[in-house]
Amino acid sequence: MMSERTVARPRTPPSTRRAIAAATIGNALEWFDLGVYALMAAYIGKTFFPGGNAAVQLVQAYAVFGITFLVRPLGGLVLGAYADRFGRKKALVLTIWLMVAGTFLLAVMPSYATIGFLAPVGVIVARLIQGFAAGGEFGAATSFLIEQDDRRKGFLGSFQFASQGFATLMSAGFAAGLTASLSADAMTSWGWRIPFVFGLLVGPVGYYIRRHVDEPEAAKEDQPKSTPVRTLFRFQWGGLLIAGGALVVSTSLNFILQSLPTFAIKNLGLDDSLSFVALMITAAILTVVTPIVGLLTDRHGRIRIMIGAAAVIGAGVVPLYLWVTTSPSFLTLTITMTILGLLKATYFGALPSVMADVFPAHTRATGLSFAYNATVGIFGGFTPTIATAMIAATGSPVSPGYYLLATASLSIVALVAANRRRGIR
Repeated sequence: MMSERTVARPRTPPSTRRAIAAATIGNALEWFDLGVYALMAAYIGKTFFPGGNAAVQLVQAYAVFGITFLVRPLGGLVLGAYADRFGRKKALVLTIWLMVAGTFLLAVMPSYATIGFLAPVGVIVARLIQGFAAGGEFGAATSFLIEQDDRRKGFLGSFQFASQGFATLMSAGFAAGLTASLSADAMTSWGWRIPFVFGLLVGPVGYYIRRHVDEPEAAKEDQPKSTPVRTLFRFQWGGLLIAGGALVVSTSLNFILQSLPTFAIKNLGLDDSLSFVALMITAAILTVVTPIVGLLTDRHGRIRIMIGAAAVIGAGVVPLYLWVTTSPSFLTLTITMTILGLLKATYFGALPSVMADVFPAHTRATGLSFAYNATVGIFGGFTPTIATAMIAATGSPVSPGYYLLATASLSIVALVAANRRRGIR
């Protein structure tokens, strides 16, 4: 009797804490590297791109930042389909090693002065590897999280984006500390590499955690009956458009927040380290507030909260830009970024679970990965370049605010469609 009962007993699912750690550590590493690259773009431009024009070097560095996002949809399709067919766990282990490989190349790449044109080529290769890996990370990790408990999807899914806030906090902390303690020459020579070396230490930890978690039962029970990519593009175009549209304002705002310190330094004449401290405060808000919002959306509904946040973002971003540009100071920059951070946390607390609910389990990782990365590639990866180009073309530092107004409108349309056509609440 005892042995029969023991055999019949279902296997204990992985602890919620371990599942959250396994799913989010790779995402945190991805966004840490992205944040560090964006914040160190001025130094990276001087190191790897020839010429004496600092503005041109910065644009070139941001262009490489954007180009790598072009490979992310391909990584999403390949690694997302791998996660749907062979398991979330196997995909998560693979993506973290690929991200570490790209980080290693970037950390050790010699400068243009040392190896010539091979330096920028090497940087592009490193970023392409990271982009391919990141392409599959979001879909596999988000699917893994929300499939732990159907009743807590908003809360569990929110940790995917809370980890982005934590990664931004870490990258901004490095930027603030390094720029405050090192000279500009030291930063250009070797200081900017320190955060990337730190990122390498996360890889083995992430690998160990991901190797010791179990596959969610929902993923085991709903195996794909055909190739996930084929199914996705034949029957689930509506889901792709809704998921991508809901993400538009969040990803645009995220990259605006990351580029605001550089904007304040270059255009408003604010101190380097203080500008990065403002980003740290915002990142701390995103880390703490996002899971709280996710918990609330499980109880009170997701779409209504998200539409309200998107509407306020669209209505408030231009006045905030006007304020920070007409009264440039550490205080106004901090208050502006804090307000935008609170609005972003309110919006994207439930976003991962809403995007996941658009797709069935057997194509969820593929659909999430492609929708996420195609949207991030178009509206996220090139946002710093677009914002910089808009300022240069119009002469108005407020112009990025109108870009965010447009993306907020697109996201509201997608959320309404998710509610009316998919019944997501």
